[in-house]
Amino acid sequence: MAAQGIAPGFLPVRPEWLGLHHEAALEPGLPIVDPHHHLWDRPGNSYLLPDLIADTSSGHTIVATVFVECRAMYREGGDETRRSLGETEFVNGIAAMSASGGYGATRACLGIVGNVDLRFGDRAKAALEAHAALAGGRFKGIRNVSPWHASGLRASSATPPEGLLRDAEFRRGFAALGQLGLSFDAWLLHTQLDDLIDLARAFPGTSIVLDHVGGPIGIGPYAGRRAEAFAEWKPKLFELAGCPNVTVKLGGLGMHLGGFDFPERAKPPSSAQLAEAWKPYIETSIEAFGPERAMFESNFPVDKGMCSYAVLWNAFKLLAAGCSPTEKTALFSGTAARVYKLALP
Repeated sequence: MAAQGIAPGFLPVRPEWLGLHHEAALEPGLPIVDPHHHLWDRPGNSYLLPDLIADTSSGHTIVATVFVECRAMYREGGDETRRSLGETEFVNGIAAMSASGGYGATRACLGIVGNVDLRFGDRAKAALEAHAALAGGRFKGIRNVSPWHASGLRASSATPPEGLLRDAEFRRGFAALGQLGLSFDAWLLHTQLDDLIDLARAFPGTSIVLDHVGGPIGIGPYAGRRAEAFAEWKPKLFELAGCPNVTVKLGGLGMHLGGFDFPERAKPPSSAQLAEAWKPYIETSIEAFGPERAMFESNFPVDKGMCSYAVLWNAFKLLAAGCSPTEKTALFSGTAARVYKLALP
């Protein structure tokens, strides 16, 4: 059962357990843009600016971050197409606090990926424009989560319908993204990659970011069938990589969805253990998309149920150990800065 304030399928964050293992940051001078984290304030489960800064200050050089929607702080009542403006307004305020310099060198929420339900169809464009007007240059795009499986397994606190990415009204709304120069973050399961391939081909001029290496499933009907799931995921990932408008986020493997048993162990995993477990997914994703179309992500605080921020980025650095300096720059900051059009400090 989920702990209070924790969405179904999310691993609870246990600070005492995480404190049983510490590591110094590898390559501490390597600049990092964290292109995927959340902020929220829910009963028994808060992750706000001080929490983010505590994590980003744990030894790595995090120069900037990108906030990704999590349905936080929506406006109560009013026009349904404007309720999600509350989240963008909330995060833009956090970004302004960070930009003051009073919270350290990291520029938190330099980019904002908000949420407009694209099923609003023709009404979506005006809603998107309202977000952009509210957040100015920080508003970069949106995400509509879509993980759905016939088994009923939960990978998100949202409950998306089957076939969201093929919905006619959704696609009418999606058309506005390219017109406004905004991107789309796609969060789905590996069994839905065909839907995203079709969407990417239908809108070749719109930037699409595949979250969490495409959601390879390791629980529910795929529990104990990791090799089978991998064999389904890999060819679809390569097919998607054939769409030049798509980039991939390397991370999200600390979620319950992946089925890794580290949270069940007496001590949290080391970066070396994580790198070994995640290597097939990260290496395959980089092979498919190339470093110039791939970016490491923290997915915090969701992935904090498995490891600390310092350990997570050490694992990524171990996985990128064989890359050239140019490739490392792309993977850790360059791709994110280009895709999200960030003016780095």
